Amino acid sequence: MQSSTATMSKTNSIIPVLKLQTPRCCAALKFTVAFIIVAAILLLIGALAPLSAPPAKNSTDWERLHFLFNELGSNHGEDAISFAISSLTLLGMLALITYTAYGMTALPFTWIKGVRAAKRERLEVCEDREELEERRNRIHVKYQDGRRMTSRDRRDMDDLDEKLRLLRRRERHLLSAERSWLNKCFIVCRPFQMVFGIVFILLALIIFVSLLLSCIDRILHGLGYKMGYALPKPQLPNPVDIVMVNTQKVFPLDYILISAIIMYWVFCSMAGIKQMGIWFFWIRMYKIRVQRTRPQALLFMCMILMLIVLTNNIMLYTLSPQYVTFGSQHYWQNGTNHATNETFATLVPCNLNATQG
Repeated sequence: MQSSTATMSKTNSIIPVLKLQTPRCCAALKFTVAFIIVAAILLLIGALAPLSAPPAKNSTDWERLHFLFNELGSNHGEDAISFAISSLTLLGMLALITYTAYGMTALPFTWIKGVRAAKRERLEVCEDREELEERRNRIHVKYQDGRRMTSRDRRDMDDLDEKLRLLRRRERHLLSAERSWLNKCFIVCRPFQMVFGIVFILLALIIFVSLLLSCIDRILHGLGYKMGYALPKPQLPNPVDIVMVNTQKVFPLDYILISAIIMYWVFCSMAGIKQMGIWFFWIRMYKIRVQRTRPQALLFMCMILMLIVLTNNIMLYTLSPQYVTFGSQHYWQNGTNHATNETFATLVPCNLNATQG
């Protein structure tokens, strides 16, 4: 009897847990199925979209189907994977334009401006608390003779008590933050924070100028939209490109600089997401707040950061085309002196026209 009773109690305790976990499992399964469907659609579009010349219009359905299978088998699914990655990169580019661009401005100015000190904020909270206590005491004095409190004053007293409770809790948190070692370290590092803010502003300006010059150069001297505006040879001076090409000669200085630029974009993206929150077009879905962020917001934030990191290939090629394409490599270009009819070789940087020399 005792064993059967214990078994029944365990069964009764497990049933509520299963009922609680079932909706969560169903919700997780819905997201998993949605991801599989989206990935399958992208892969199918990339696999079936013809990149070469299709068959003639008078060809049979079997010939067209045979053409699609030959296209899929010739590249072993590379076009499907490339299309899926390109689609995600497009979403990452939209996120980069929205969040990273805003963060490149918000992050340095936030560091230069700084945040309010915990001591100063605590004093302001103390003043607000004393003002509310004085208002509460004035209402309480009105009824010292034993009269019954009106409904309006009762509502005011309840509102004041709730505000006082929140202010006292806020004051305790600020007092503990003021006495913490982390706050003291922030006070010591405050001058360095301003210096880094100024450095980040200058870095943002340099990146903006480099991107602008690179885009203008590709539009004026590129191979056109059919070739993706590929640049045979850079014509306009690009500050970031010049620095990266020269630092490649000193290993591993170029790797350090390129890693610093990528981490700078990530930090700016995080600052932009924190300042703006997570939006879906004009609808604000989640806010990013310290110790009050919902788990769904953290998942969306991680997804946005992954999409932004995915766009590094495009951004780095646009920011520093010569470094990403050829680096500091050179080749000997043959030439002829028509006056003396002698041939000579000149060491020039590599470019897309190198095979013609």
